[in-house]
Amino acid sequence: MSEIKTALITGGSKGIGYGVAEALIKEGIKVAITSRSKVAADEAAAKLNKIKAGYALGIESDVRNFESQQGAVDAVINNWGRLDYFIANAGVGHFAPIQTITSEHWHEMIDINLTGVFYSIKASLEALKTTKGYFISISSLAGTNFFASASGYNASKFGLVGFTQAIMLDLRNEGIKVSTIMPGSVATHFNNNEPSDKDAWKIQPEDIGQIVSDLIKMPDRTLPSKIEVRPTMPK
Repeated sequence: MSEIKTALITGGSKGIGYGVAEALIKEGIKVAITSRSKVAADEAAAKLNKIKAGYALGIESDVRNFESQQGAVDAVINNWGRLDYFIANAGVGHFAPIQTITSEHWHEMIDINLTGVFYSIKASLEALKTTKGYFISISSLAGTNFFASASGYNASKFGLVGFTQAIMLDLRNEGIKVSTIMPGSVATHFNNNEPSDKDAWKIQPEDIGQIVSDLIKMPDRTLPSKIEVRPTMPK
C-alpha cells in the first residue's frame, strides 16, 4: 500500500468540493473528484494537477446509483491502492412552498443529498476500515434550521445530519472517524447563483477546505463530530 494518503470527493468539479480538493492536494494528499459529467471531472482534475502533478483524478459518477459509487471507490483503489478520506459533498437544492414543490424535485433532493451519502459510506466502508479513515459529509445549517419554501431541502439536510451523527456512533469503534460540516451561505454556483464580488461577505469554498484540512489533522483521540460555520458578518 502506498504511503501517500488519498481522498475521494463527490461533486468535486466546482464549488465546495473543488475548494476541499485544492486544500487536500496542498497537504500532500492525492484527490479523486467525481461529477456526473466526465468532461467537468476531467477539466477540474487537470486544473488540480497544476498544483501538484499526478495528484488529481477525475471520475464520472452519480451518487444516486450505488454501483456508480462503488465504481468510484474502486477507481481510487485501483489507481492509488488506498482510500483514507471520503468527503460526501454532492448536493442539490430546489426551493418552493409545499403547495408547488414537485415530486421530481423532492426525490432529486432526497436521492442526492441523503441517499447518495448512504451509498457513499456503504461503498467506501471496507476501504476506510483498512486505513482507519475519515468520512465527512457536507450538510448545511438548513439541517437544523427550517425555513419557508424549503421543506424538501430541509428534509434532506435534517436527515443527513441525523444520518451522519448516527453512523459516527456506529463506526468510531471500528477506527473510522465521521463528521458533518454545516455551512451557512457559501459563494458557489448552488441554486443557480453566479459567484461574484457581491458574494465577498459569504463563506468561500477554500474556507470549507481549511475546515476539512483541520479536521483530518486532529489528534486520533479527538473527534469534532458536527461543525456549524457561518459568515462572520451576514448581509
